[in-house]
Amino acid sequence: MATTAQTATGRTAIEAAVQLYIDGSSRGDVEKLKEAFHDGAWMWGSLGGQRVDVPIGQMFEMVAANPLGSGAAYSARITSVDQVGDAAVVRLEEDGCWGTVSFVDWFALAKVDGDWKIINKLFAHTGGEMPAG
Repeated sequence: MATTAQTATGRTAIEAAVQLYIDGSSRGDVEKLKEAFHDGAWMWGSLGGQRVDVPIGQMFEMVAANPLGSGAAYSARITSVDQVGDAAVVRLEEDGCWGTVSFVDWFALAKVDGDWKIINKLFAHTGGEMPAG
């Protein structure tokens, strides 16, 4: 059984991996995204009724071209972390993406070679309209 100190340390490292996603996607910083995600990760979800199920490299290209934090209103907050051993799931709520779009994201993470990596991103578009163009 994990001790409280081990659990707290794990949670801090898990949240740090998700913070890399927040910083990278909000600013279009692909290097931070590459640090956060496992090379084999995928993103799953739908946006404006269209499926966006892509290898993670395509998500990197999307946010590099249009960072989520393009509008001053962008915010992101971790609302839950569930960890058992070397596996974790994190729920993240994002608001103000591209100005008005909101998402709920679920990240599956695995501790790989001693580092927490996001291995999957699942998202739900919960509000706002995509900007034209």
